[in-house]
Amino acid sequence: MILLAALLLMQTVPEASANDSVDWDKEFGVAEKVRDPVTGELPVDPYTQRDSNAGTKPFEGTGMAKAFGGQDGIRRITIRTVELSEADPRIAKIFKAHDMVRLKRTLFEQFCYILNAGCSYSGRDMATSHKDMGVRMRDMNALVENLQQAMREENVPFPAQNRFLGKLAPMSPDVMAQ
Repeated sequence: MILLAALLLMQTVPEASANDSVDWDKEFGVAEKVRDPVTGELPVDPYTQRDSNAGTKPFEGTGMAKAFGGQDGIRRITIRTVELSEADPRIAKIFKAHDMVRLKRTLFEQFCYILNAGCSYSGRDMATSHKDMGVRMRDMNALVENLQQAMREENVPFPAQNRFLGKLAPMSPDVMAQ
């Protein structure tokens, strides 16, 4: 046994040759994703875009959109929710591996559509969007807390916050890991 160990230690490492400079990404067909020069988003697999992918129907009338400050207020709430979530040690890891440009856009569209503020939703459906992310109930709770904080900062009335959360809550099974 000692002899075998001594022989292994005495072996020399072969010099690197030109043949050793293999591009392993190319070898295994790993293509680098390039951001869209206009939107800054990474490409995604094709899917059918439709408002029903937002996960629920919009509120009737414009009262909820007004309570959220229209599209400008909804955009600020969306961006702030994502910022809080990226900084939240409970869920930051979930957000790190994702295209934040696309997330902010599609989350804004989803909120804007649901609040009936004059937007269409171009994102994927909730189950497809969150597939294999491993989202758990505690992750959802942290995200909701961050959304509530963002809504408070925008002075969204508490009853409007609750109505909005009530629209989002039924989507949880599509978002969480099975």
